[in-house]
Amino acid sequence: MGRGENMGHLTQPGLRQKTQQEPLDVDPLFIRFLRTFKEILKFVLFSYTVLFGALLLARWTTYFMEDETRYKSIKQVGFGDGGKPTHIVEGLRASRVNTSWCPPRRALKLPAPFRHCSSSVRTTQPTRASAAPAQGPSPLQRSPLSESLAMAGAGGGNSDVQWCFSQVKGAIDDDVAEADIISTVEFNHSGELLATGDKGGRVVIFQQEPESKNQPQCRGEYNVYSTFQSHEPEFDYLKSLEIEEKINKIRWLPQKNAAQFLLSTNDKTIKLWKISERDKRPEGYNLKEEDGRYRDPNTVTTLRVPVLRPMDLMVEASPRRVFANAHTYHINSISVNSDCETYLSADDLRINLWHLEINDRSFNIVDIKPANMEELTEVITAAEFHPNQCNTFVYSSSKGTIRLCDMRASALCDQHTKLFEEPEDPNNRSFFSEIISSISDVKFSHSGRYLMTRDYLSVKIWDLNMESRPVETYQVHEYLRSKLCSLYENDCIFDKFECCWNGNDSVVMTGSYNNFFRMFDRGYRQDVTLEASRENSKPRSVLKPRKVSTGGKRKKDEISVDSLDFNKKILHTAWHPLDNIIAVATTNNLYIFQEKLN
Repeated sequence: MGRGENMGHLTQPGLRQKTQQEPLDVDPLFIRFLRTFKEILKFVLFSYTVLFGALLLARWTTYFMEDETRYKSIKQVGFGDGGKPTHIVEGLRASRVNTSWCPPRRALKLPAPFRHCSSSVRTTQPTRASAAPAQGPSPLQRSPLSESLAMAGAGGGNSDVQWCFSQVKGAIDDDVAEADIISTVEFNHSGELLATGDKGGRVVIFQQEPESKNQPQCRGEYNVYSTFQSHEPEFDYLKSLEIEEKINKIRWLPQKNAAQFLLSTNDKTIKLWKISERDKRPEGYNLKEEDGRYRDPNTVTTLRVPVLRPMDLMVEASPRRVFANAHTYHINSISVNSDCETYLSADDLRINLWHLEINDRSFNIVDIKPANMEELTEVITAAEFHPNQCNTFVYSSSKGTIRLCDMRASALCDQHTKLFEEPEDPNNRSFFSEIISSISDVKFSHSGRYLMTRDYLSVKIWDLNMESRPVETYQVHEYLRSKLCSLYENDCIFDKFECCWNGNDSVVMTGSYNNFFRMFDRGYRQDVTLEASRENSKPRSVLKPRKVSTGGKRKKDEISVDSLDFNKKILHTAWHPLDNIIAVATTNNLYIFQEKLN
């Protein structure tokens, strides 16, 4: 085969043939133009890249600032960074590694409709709506408290105020030790005992003087009944976190015998305490002499019957149960059920149900922890059982919502039965709206018909039959709305104020700054501002109503809003369940006031 035949396939039609390219004759000016255009294009691309990066950085900076504010509004807690408060969500994100010893929520398949993981349960309830209309106290049944508030008026200047000073407990020193700051106050169900807890882990119980019951003018006198150390500081070696001894909550159990029982909790551990009296001691042992020496059993020839001898009254506080290792996050609430057998404990993301006789297992009934902690938008701030229905409980959140759950409907109450939420007014929307809408306390009325919630600026009363809006709203210190920026700077905007009902649910009380506390009469729509001060600590001295001036010319009996001391605050209050006796805590002092009887 010839060379022409071998190369013939390259010359067939339709096939590309390689040809030698001749050099192009290009104008040098055109080449210079192309190079210049290339440099300009590179500069433009670089400029756009820098501009895009700057815009992206600004957007992320704004996002993180809003994110920080939102998380700070949820809750502030310390995580051991030199005393600088950090945000709970950051702390929760930091603890993203699951160090809890509980297995995954729904991994266990139990025969009963409960899930338990070394400590957790679930429940919810739809309450049947009642057709009874909301009503206040009848004028024919006007309580002495209502008469007192009517005379005091809404900040009125009538000097014939019926609330008077009874007692003050605590040191007068200006230098207050951190451990002496009162962190909770609670009356028992009869009102004869009053318990306080402090940041040092101590519980102090005061008893109403028996003689004062027959002397109405002195019925508000309480003396120390028992003092004991409830919690000690601990250290979580797994998370390298210090667990404070501070008492977060105290709850009394209904009395069933001569002894009293109460629950106390710090951030991680709940304890059941028995408070009992002993005024007799046994004597006449067979193997023990009167001086305490033991006898030789071989010398004992007769048997003696031990007898009980009277002794000075001694009050003993002994721990009966310790409920631990159930909460990954800080406990903020405990509530005893009306069945007197169970209670709930709530932390930032979970609610557990306990039996009082079982301390090594609990049931998780609510869990709002998201799968991705970056999606966390709210935390649980308070929880409480219904006073009469053992299957019903509520919990509030940092977004200003209250969820009612029924354990009859579901053992796992992640899905609520009712949601109480007030629509936000767009006109009042501000940078601090999410912070001040966080609910710090929630309380059922004694009748169980109403709910009371406390946010930063107001107290709201909710009817369980109406979820859309509260039936009553009381402004506690609306004059502070213009001071929110400075309150944010000094972290006072994150203070958690509590609230309480009086015995017949006709009056509510809550604290404020400058050692002020507010009372609101629901039936007569009247309120009064009173002050807990040692200047008014003379026996049975009458408290004068206080008024705050927000601007303009200030009257003689008014105090300017700029003069308020935000370091003096009343966060914890309690009302005697049967009488008009109140207890308010101011830093390390406990003030007891009673209504003066004419």
